[in-house]
Amino acid sequence: MTESPTTSTTTKPLTIGVFDSGFGGLTVLRALLPLIPGAHYIFLGDTARLPYGSKSRETVARYAVSSAKFLHEQGADLLVIACNTATALALEDIQQALPIPVIGVIEPGAHAAKSASSQSTQSKDVSFRPQRSEVEKPASPPPTPSAKPNHVLVLATIATVQSRAYTHALNALGLEAYEKACPLLVPLVEEGWTNHPVTDDVIKIYLTEALKAAPATQTLLLGCTHYPLIEQAIHRTLDTIGHPLTIIDSADATARATAALIANQFPHRTSTAKPTCTFYATDSIEKFQRLGSNFLGQPVAEVNLIDLGG
Repeated sequence: MTESPTTSTTTKPLTIGVFDSGFGGLTVLRALLPLIPGAHYIFLGDTARLPYGSKSRETVARYAVSSAKFLHEQGADLLVIACNTATALALEDIQQALPIPVIGVIEPGAHAAKSASSQSTQSKDVSFRPQRSEVEKPASPPPTPSAKPNHVLVLATIATVQSRAYTHALNALGLEAYEKACPLLVPLVEEGWTNHPVTDDVIKIYLTEALKAAPATQTLLLGCTHYPLIEQAIHRTLDTIGHPLTIIDSADATARATAALIANQFPHRTSTAKPTCTFYATDSIEKFQRLGSNFLGQPVAEVNLIDLGG
């Protein structure tokens, strides 16, 4: 007599671990929820040991690996590193330490910028066609291509810029990159000044400096998970200075890359059920709930305090 097949492996929700040094990675979780609704999410903010940006690569790797191992111990089937610094400095260490798929935020953002750049080039090719009234005119030589036709401007933190991780990822895809460190933006976002004249002024200064250095830029990549909260302010500033750009949200790009990975590696573990979330922080639960709700776009009702050591 044959046993009836069990359904435990197919009905158990896919568990996705999401890790950041603080709160910004919640924008990645916010993007994941509608794309992969039937999963259980475990989010860890290593708030006791931030900022990672001021630490050495060895220290960041040690912190990041310990956080990743914690999420794996909690049952994560795959891990999303929703932190640019940890991705830049510790992705390989985490991949070697865990027996589950690990995805960071840098490669997906770079690939999204590549797609946007290709679409922009195709659009220009289509638009450069002689009008009917010009057919009888002597043919003029084709426009000389820019020396850097696929230039991507990356706004990021000092640590991410110093790692040159985005430059390496974009160069590997045939794109030129200019990385601009914007150290004031994270504290402004965490202060809640996402729609404030001071924030607009700071963004204008950074963008003006960056576009002066890289005037051929057509694509702007948000290389920090805090920056989606000020995307509208960035749009406003670009309109003000008369330099429209295609904006790539690396948090959204990471969520889409994660969804593609799941469709490939976990095709029977997805559903349309309502997602569930468990939150952990290594310090400041009250602050995590307050700021986290802004980043996630919905209340963070309960946060569990854990100690991962030094």
